[in-house]
Amino acid sequence: IDKVKQMRAAEGNFLEADLKKHCSAIEKDLEQIRARGDIVLHEYAAKLKQRVDALLAEVKLKLNEETLAREVAIFAERSDISEEVARLDSHLKQFIQACKSKELAGRRLDFISQEMLREANTIASKASDTKIIRCVVDIKCRIDRIKEQVQNVE
Repeated sequence: IDKVKQMRAAEGNFLEADLKKHCSAIEKDLEQIRARGDIVLHEYAAKLKQRVDALLAEVKLKLNEETLAREVAIFAERSDISEEVARLDSHLKQFIQACKSKELAGRRLDFISQEMLREANTIASKASDTKIIRCVVDIKCRIDRIKEQVQNVE
């Protein structure tokens, strides 16, 4: 019985280390996503202005700056992922806390990982930037690995 307990403890330590490794990788991807957030908005504004200027040059009209600002504001509102990033970050912290807990955490970890995946999916659906989407794909792969490992946790 003692050997079984030792084996289970060793496996538990390995699982915890593996889960934390995936959480750390997700945190790094989230940092990249945060960094891209403002850049994406400025890039969109510049592209939109350039496109509109090119179209208006053909018909010799002038762009109302207020209209352009309103379009950029609408885009910013629709593509704002800051809430989802904050929630995913919060879920990661809760996940790590649950790993440290001495109580049975399998179901809790499973639930948190499902919530993490939900936030990642929302970020992907709102993002219009290929670099952000690549990070989200990496995050989703990590979450899938986490979900598989969590099935081995009591």
